[in-house]
Amino acid sequence: MLGNLTEKFQQLFSSLAGKRTLTEENISDAVRQVRLALLDADVNYTVASQFIKRVKEKALGDAVIKSVSPGQQFVEVVHRELVELMGAEEVSLHLRKSPSVLMLCGLQGSGKTTQAAKLARYLLKQDAKKKILLAACDLQRPAAILQLKKLGEQVGVSVFSIEGETSSKKVAAAALEKAQKEAYDLLIVDTAGRLHLDEALMQELEELKTLLDPQEILFVASASTGQDAVKTAQEFDQRIAITGTILTMLDGTARAGAAISIREVTGKPLKFEGIGEKIDDLQPFTPKSMADRILGMGDVVNLVRKAQEHFSEEEGKELEKKLLKASFTYSDYLKQMSNMKKMGSFKSLLKMIPGIPSLDELNIDEKEFQKTESMILSMTLEEREEKVDLIPGRRRRIAQGSGVHIDDVNRMVKGFKKMKQFFKDMPSMKKQWQKEAGKKENFLWR
Repeated sequence: MLGNLTEKFQQLFSSLAGKRTLTEENISDAVRQVRLALLDADVNYTVASQFIKRVKEKALGDAVIKSVSPGQQFVEVVHRELVELMGAEEVSLHLRKSPSVLMLCGLQGSGKTTQAAKLARYLLKQDAKKKILLAACDLQRPAAILQLKKLGEQVGVSVFSIEGETSSKKVAAAALEKAQKEAYDLLIVDTAGRLHLDEALMQELEELKTLLDPQEILFVASASTGQDAVKTAQEFDQRIAITGTILTMLDGTARAGAAISIREVTGKPLKFEGIGEKIDDLQPFTPKSMADRILGMGDVVNLVRKAQEHFSEEEGKELEKKLLKASFTYSDYLKQMSNMKKMGSFKSLLKMIPGIPSLDELNIDEKEFQKTESMILSMTLEEREEKVDLIPGRRRRIAQGSGVHIDDVNRMVKGFKKMKQFFKDMPSMKKQWQKEAGKKENFLWR
């Protein structure tokens, strides 16, 4: 989604890298290029203009830090202002009573029904004991109720609907009564949308709001609609006072304009972002994470979040010990590959790591990891634990069992030995590096 904008920012920062100092002239040229990049990314014109004004003031006002290049200093200013523009801090849901009511609203096709189920899935991952009820109050779209029921089954939560009912208000009232009587912790209400804003839609939402008294009213919009999403959010806010936004399709071809502009225009936080089609592809919106991605700095925030979800602290410590003692086995490697696959594709994870070159340059082939997995699975338990040597005869059997050439097995074994030796040597490498570089640079190893 951010490719074009990120590329323009990186070109700009590279051009500043050769400057010896930040002057009013080169800052003016830089902010002009930033402005063009933002407008091309479909950022609201007023938002872009105000942002540029703040960046220029801060860049000219900042004292020059001798240990930092002008380019790095300008990057820091832009990053800081982007984070501030998008809300500075991650904003969580405010669900204080039981049952708490969360109402989704938006135009037809924005993804409200899917996001209702994704939200339920996200909240269950936070607390598996939470009792959640989904209410099918979208009576405009024929397939909406069936879709919500299927998604509810997939997530493992109940879905409330009334066969043949045409009043969303009656369905909502009955759903609320059920949630109260049966001690549900949360009621998530999927509402109807329209192809465009109209009075009938707004009146229906206002009535539902009065009836349900929701703690959260989340506006759902597709990032692919750009500034239209921002304008529509503003109109929804004026009528029903939304508490935040879920921006979907941030993994697609959107140009980032909505993500950058929506909070500034509506004054309401962007709370979640949809990053894919799977039921787990919803994550809290973090301004720092988005600013990092926009400027091509990876996405450490969500990489750590994914790692914490799939790796326990004990597993991490045990893995570190094995790596440094060179006792890391093929079985351990297989387990880590399995955990990595749960976090997403290897390419998607690499994008989240700062400083990694473009994937085109790296020429990553996911099939190679599948091939490695097949070779390890073709080993006996003793071979995986390295209790026996992989002599040529054993390697031929592994090759035959995994459908690869023996040269592939030889390369894997050689690469595995090199990796083990690298981690075994790391403590001495670290000491030597610190000795040569001096204490001033020690923070890189913290």
